[in-house]
Amino acid sequence: MASTALRRDTIWTASDMAARLVRYADLRPCYNAFIDCRSPGSEAKENFTIIGPGVSENPDQHVHIAEPHGFNIGGARQPPGCVNSQHSHDTAEVFVVHTGQWRFDIGEHGDNVQIVCNPGDVISLPTGMFRGFTNVGNEDAFLFAILGSDDPGRVTWAPDVFDMASDFGLVLLQNGELVDTVGGQLVPTETPPMPRTTPEQAAALWVPSAQEAQAFVWRAGAKGTAIIGDAAPLGDGPGFTLDRIMLDLRDASAVYRYDHAHVLFIHEGSATLIWDGDTIDLGTGDTISVPPGLSHWLTSDTGAVLYTVGR
Repeated sequence: MASTALRRDTIWTASDMAARLVRYADLRPCYNAFIDCRSPGSEAKENFTIIGPGVSENPDQHVHIAEPHGFNIGGARQPPGCVNSQHSHDTAEVFVVHTGQWRFDIGEHGDNVQIVCNPGDVISLPTGMFRGFTNVGNEDAFLFAILGSDDPGRVTWAPDVFDMASDFGLVLLQNGELVDTVGGQLVPTETPPMPRTTPEQAAALWVPSAQEAQAFVWRAGAKGTAIIGDAAPLGDGPGFTLDRIMLDLRDASAVYRYDHAHVLFIHEGSATLIWDGDTIDLGTGDTISVPPGLSHWLTSDTGAVLYTVGR
C-alpha cells in the first residue's frame, strides 16, 4: 500500500540507485548451491541470490544486495531437461516464470501432481510440501523467485536426494552448509551431518489434490494487477505482496511511494524509472530495489510488463 504520510530526508542520486540495480547480464550464478548439484539431471542448474541470503547451502554463493527487505529474491536458470530436486521450505516460495516452460512436480517423488507454467505465470508454493521443478521447454529458461522472511530457513530434502548426494561425495551439515569431499573438503568433527529425512518425516508433509494445487497458480492472461496480497487471487499468506504493472507505449505509470523498500522485476520490454529529476533505464530481466519513501514513476518507449514485490 502506498504511503503518503512518510517524510523522506534522503536524496537518492542516480549512482545510489544504480547500486540497487541488478542487471540480468550481471547475475552471478552458483553451480553448486545445493546438495543435488551433482545428481544426474540436476548438475547444470544455475542458482542466484539477488536480494537477501536465500537458502543456498554454499557459503560462497554471491549475494547481490544484502539489505534486508522482509523477503528474499533469487532466481534459477536451467537448460532443457534440467531438474531441481524434491524439497520443502520453511517459508512460502513463489516463482514468476520469466522465460521458457516449466513443470512443477508435487510430492516426495514428484508424481502426485504436476503443473505446467509458461512465461508470465506465477505459482505460489506453500510450506510443508515437497516440490521440484524442471525446464520442459527447448531452450535455457529463467525463474524469478521470492522467498518469505529475511531468514527463509533451510531446505528439507526428500530422502532419495540425500542418497544421490552421498553417491557423489556431497555432505550437508546440520548448520545448512555443504561439504564437497570429492573436492578435498573434510566433514568437520564439531558439526555433524544433517540426518537423512526419514520416511515418517516425508509422510507428514502435505500432498495436495490436483484441484487444490490449481489454486497455487495465477495465469499471465488473468485480468487485474494484484496477484498476492489482501484479497488478491493467490491470497496473502506468504508475508509479501506481488503485483503486475503493465505499461503501454510512452504512457506513465501512477506515482508510487512506499514506507518500505520494494522490488521491480522487468519481465517484458524496457522501462525508465523516474524520481526527483533523475532517471535510470531498466531492461528485460533486470531487478531493482526502490528505497522506502522515494516517490517515483515509470515510463516505457517499448511497452513493458513488470512484477513488483513489497510488504
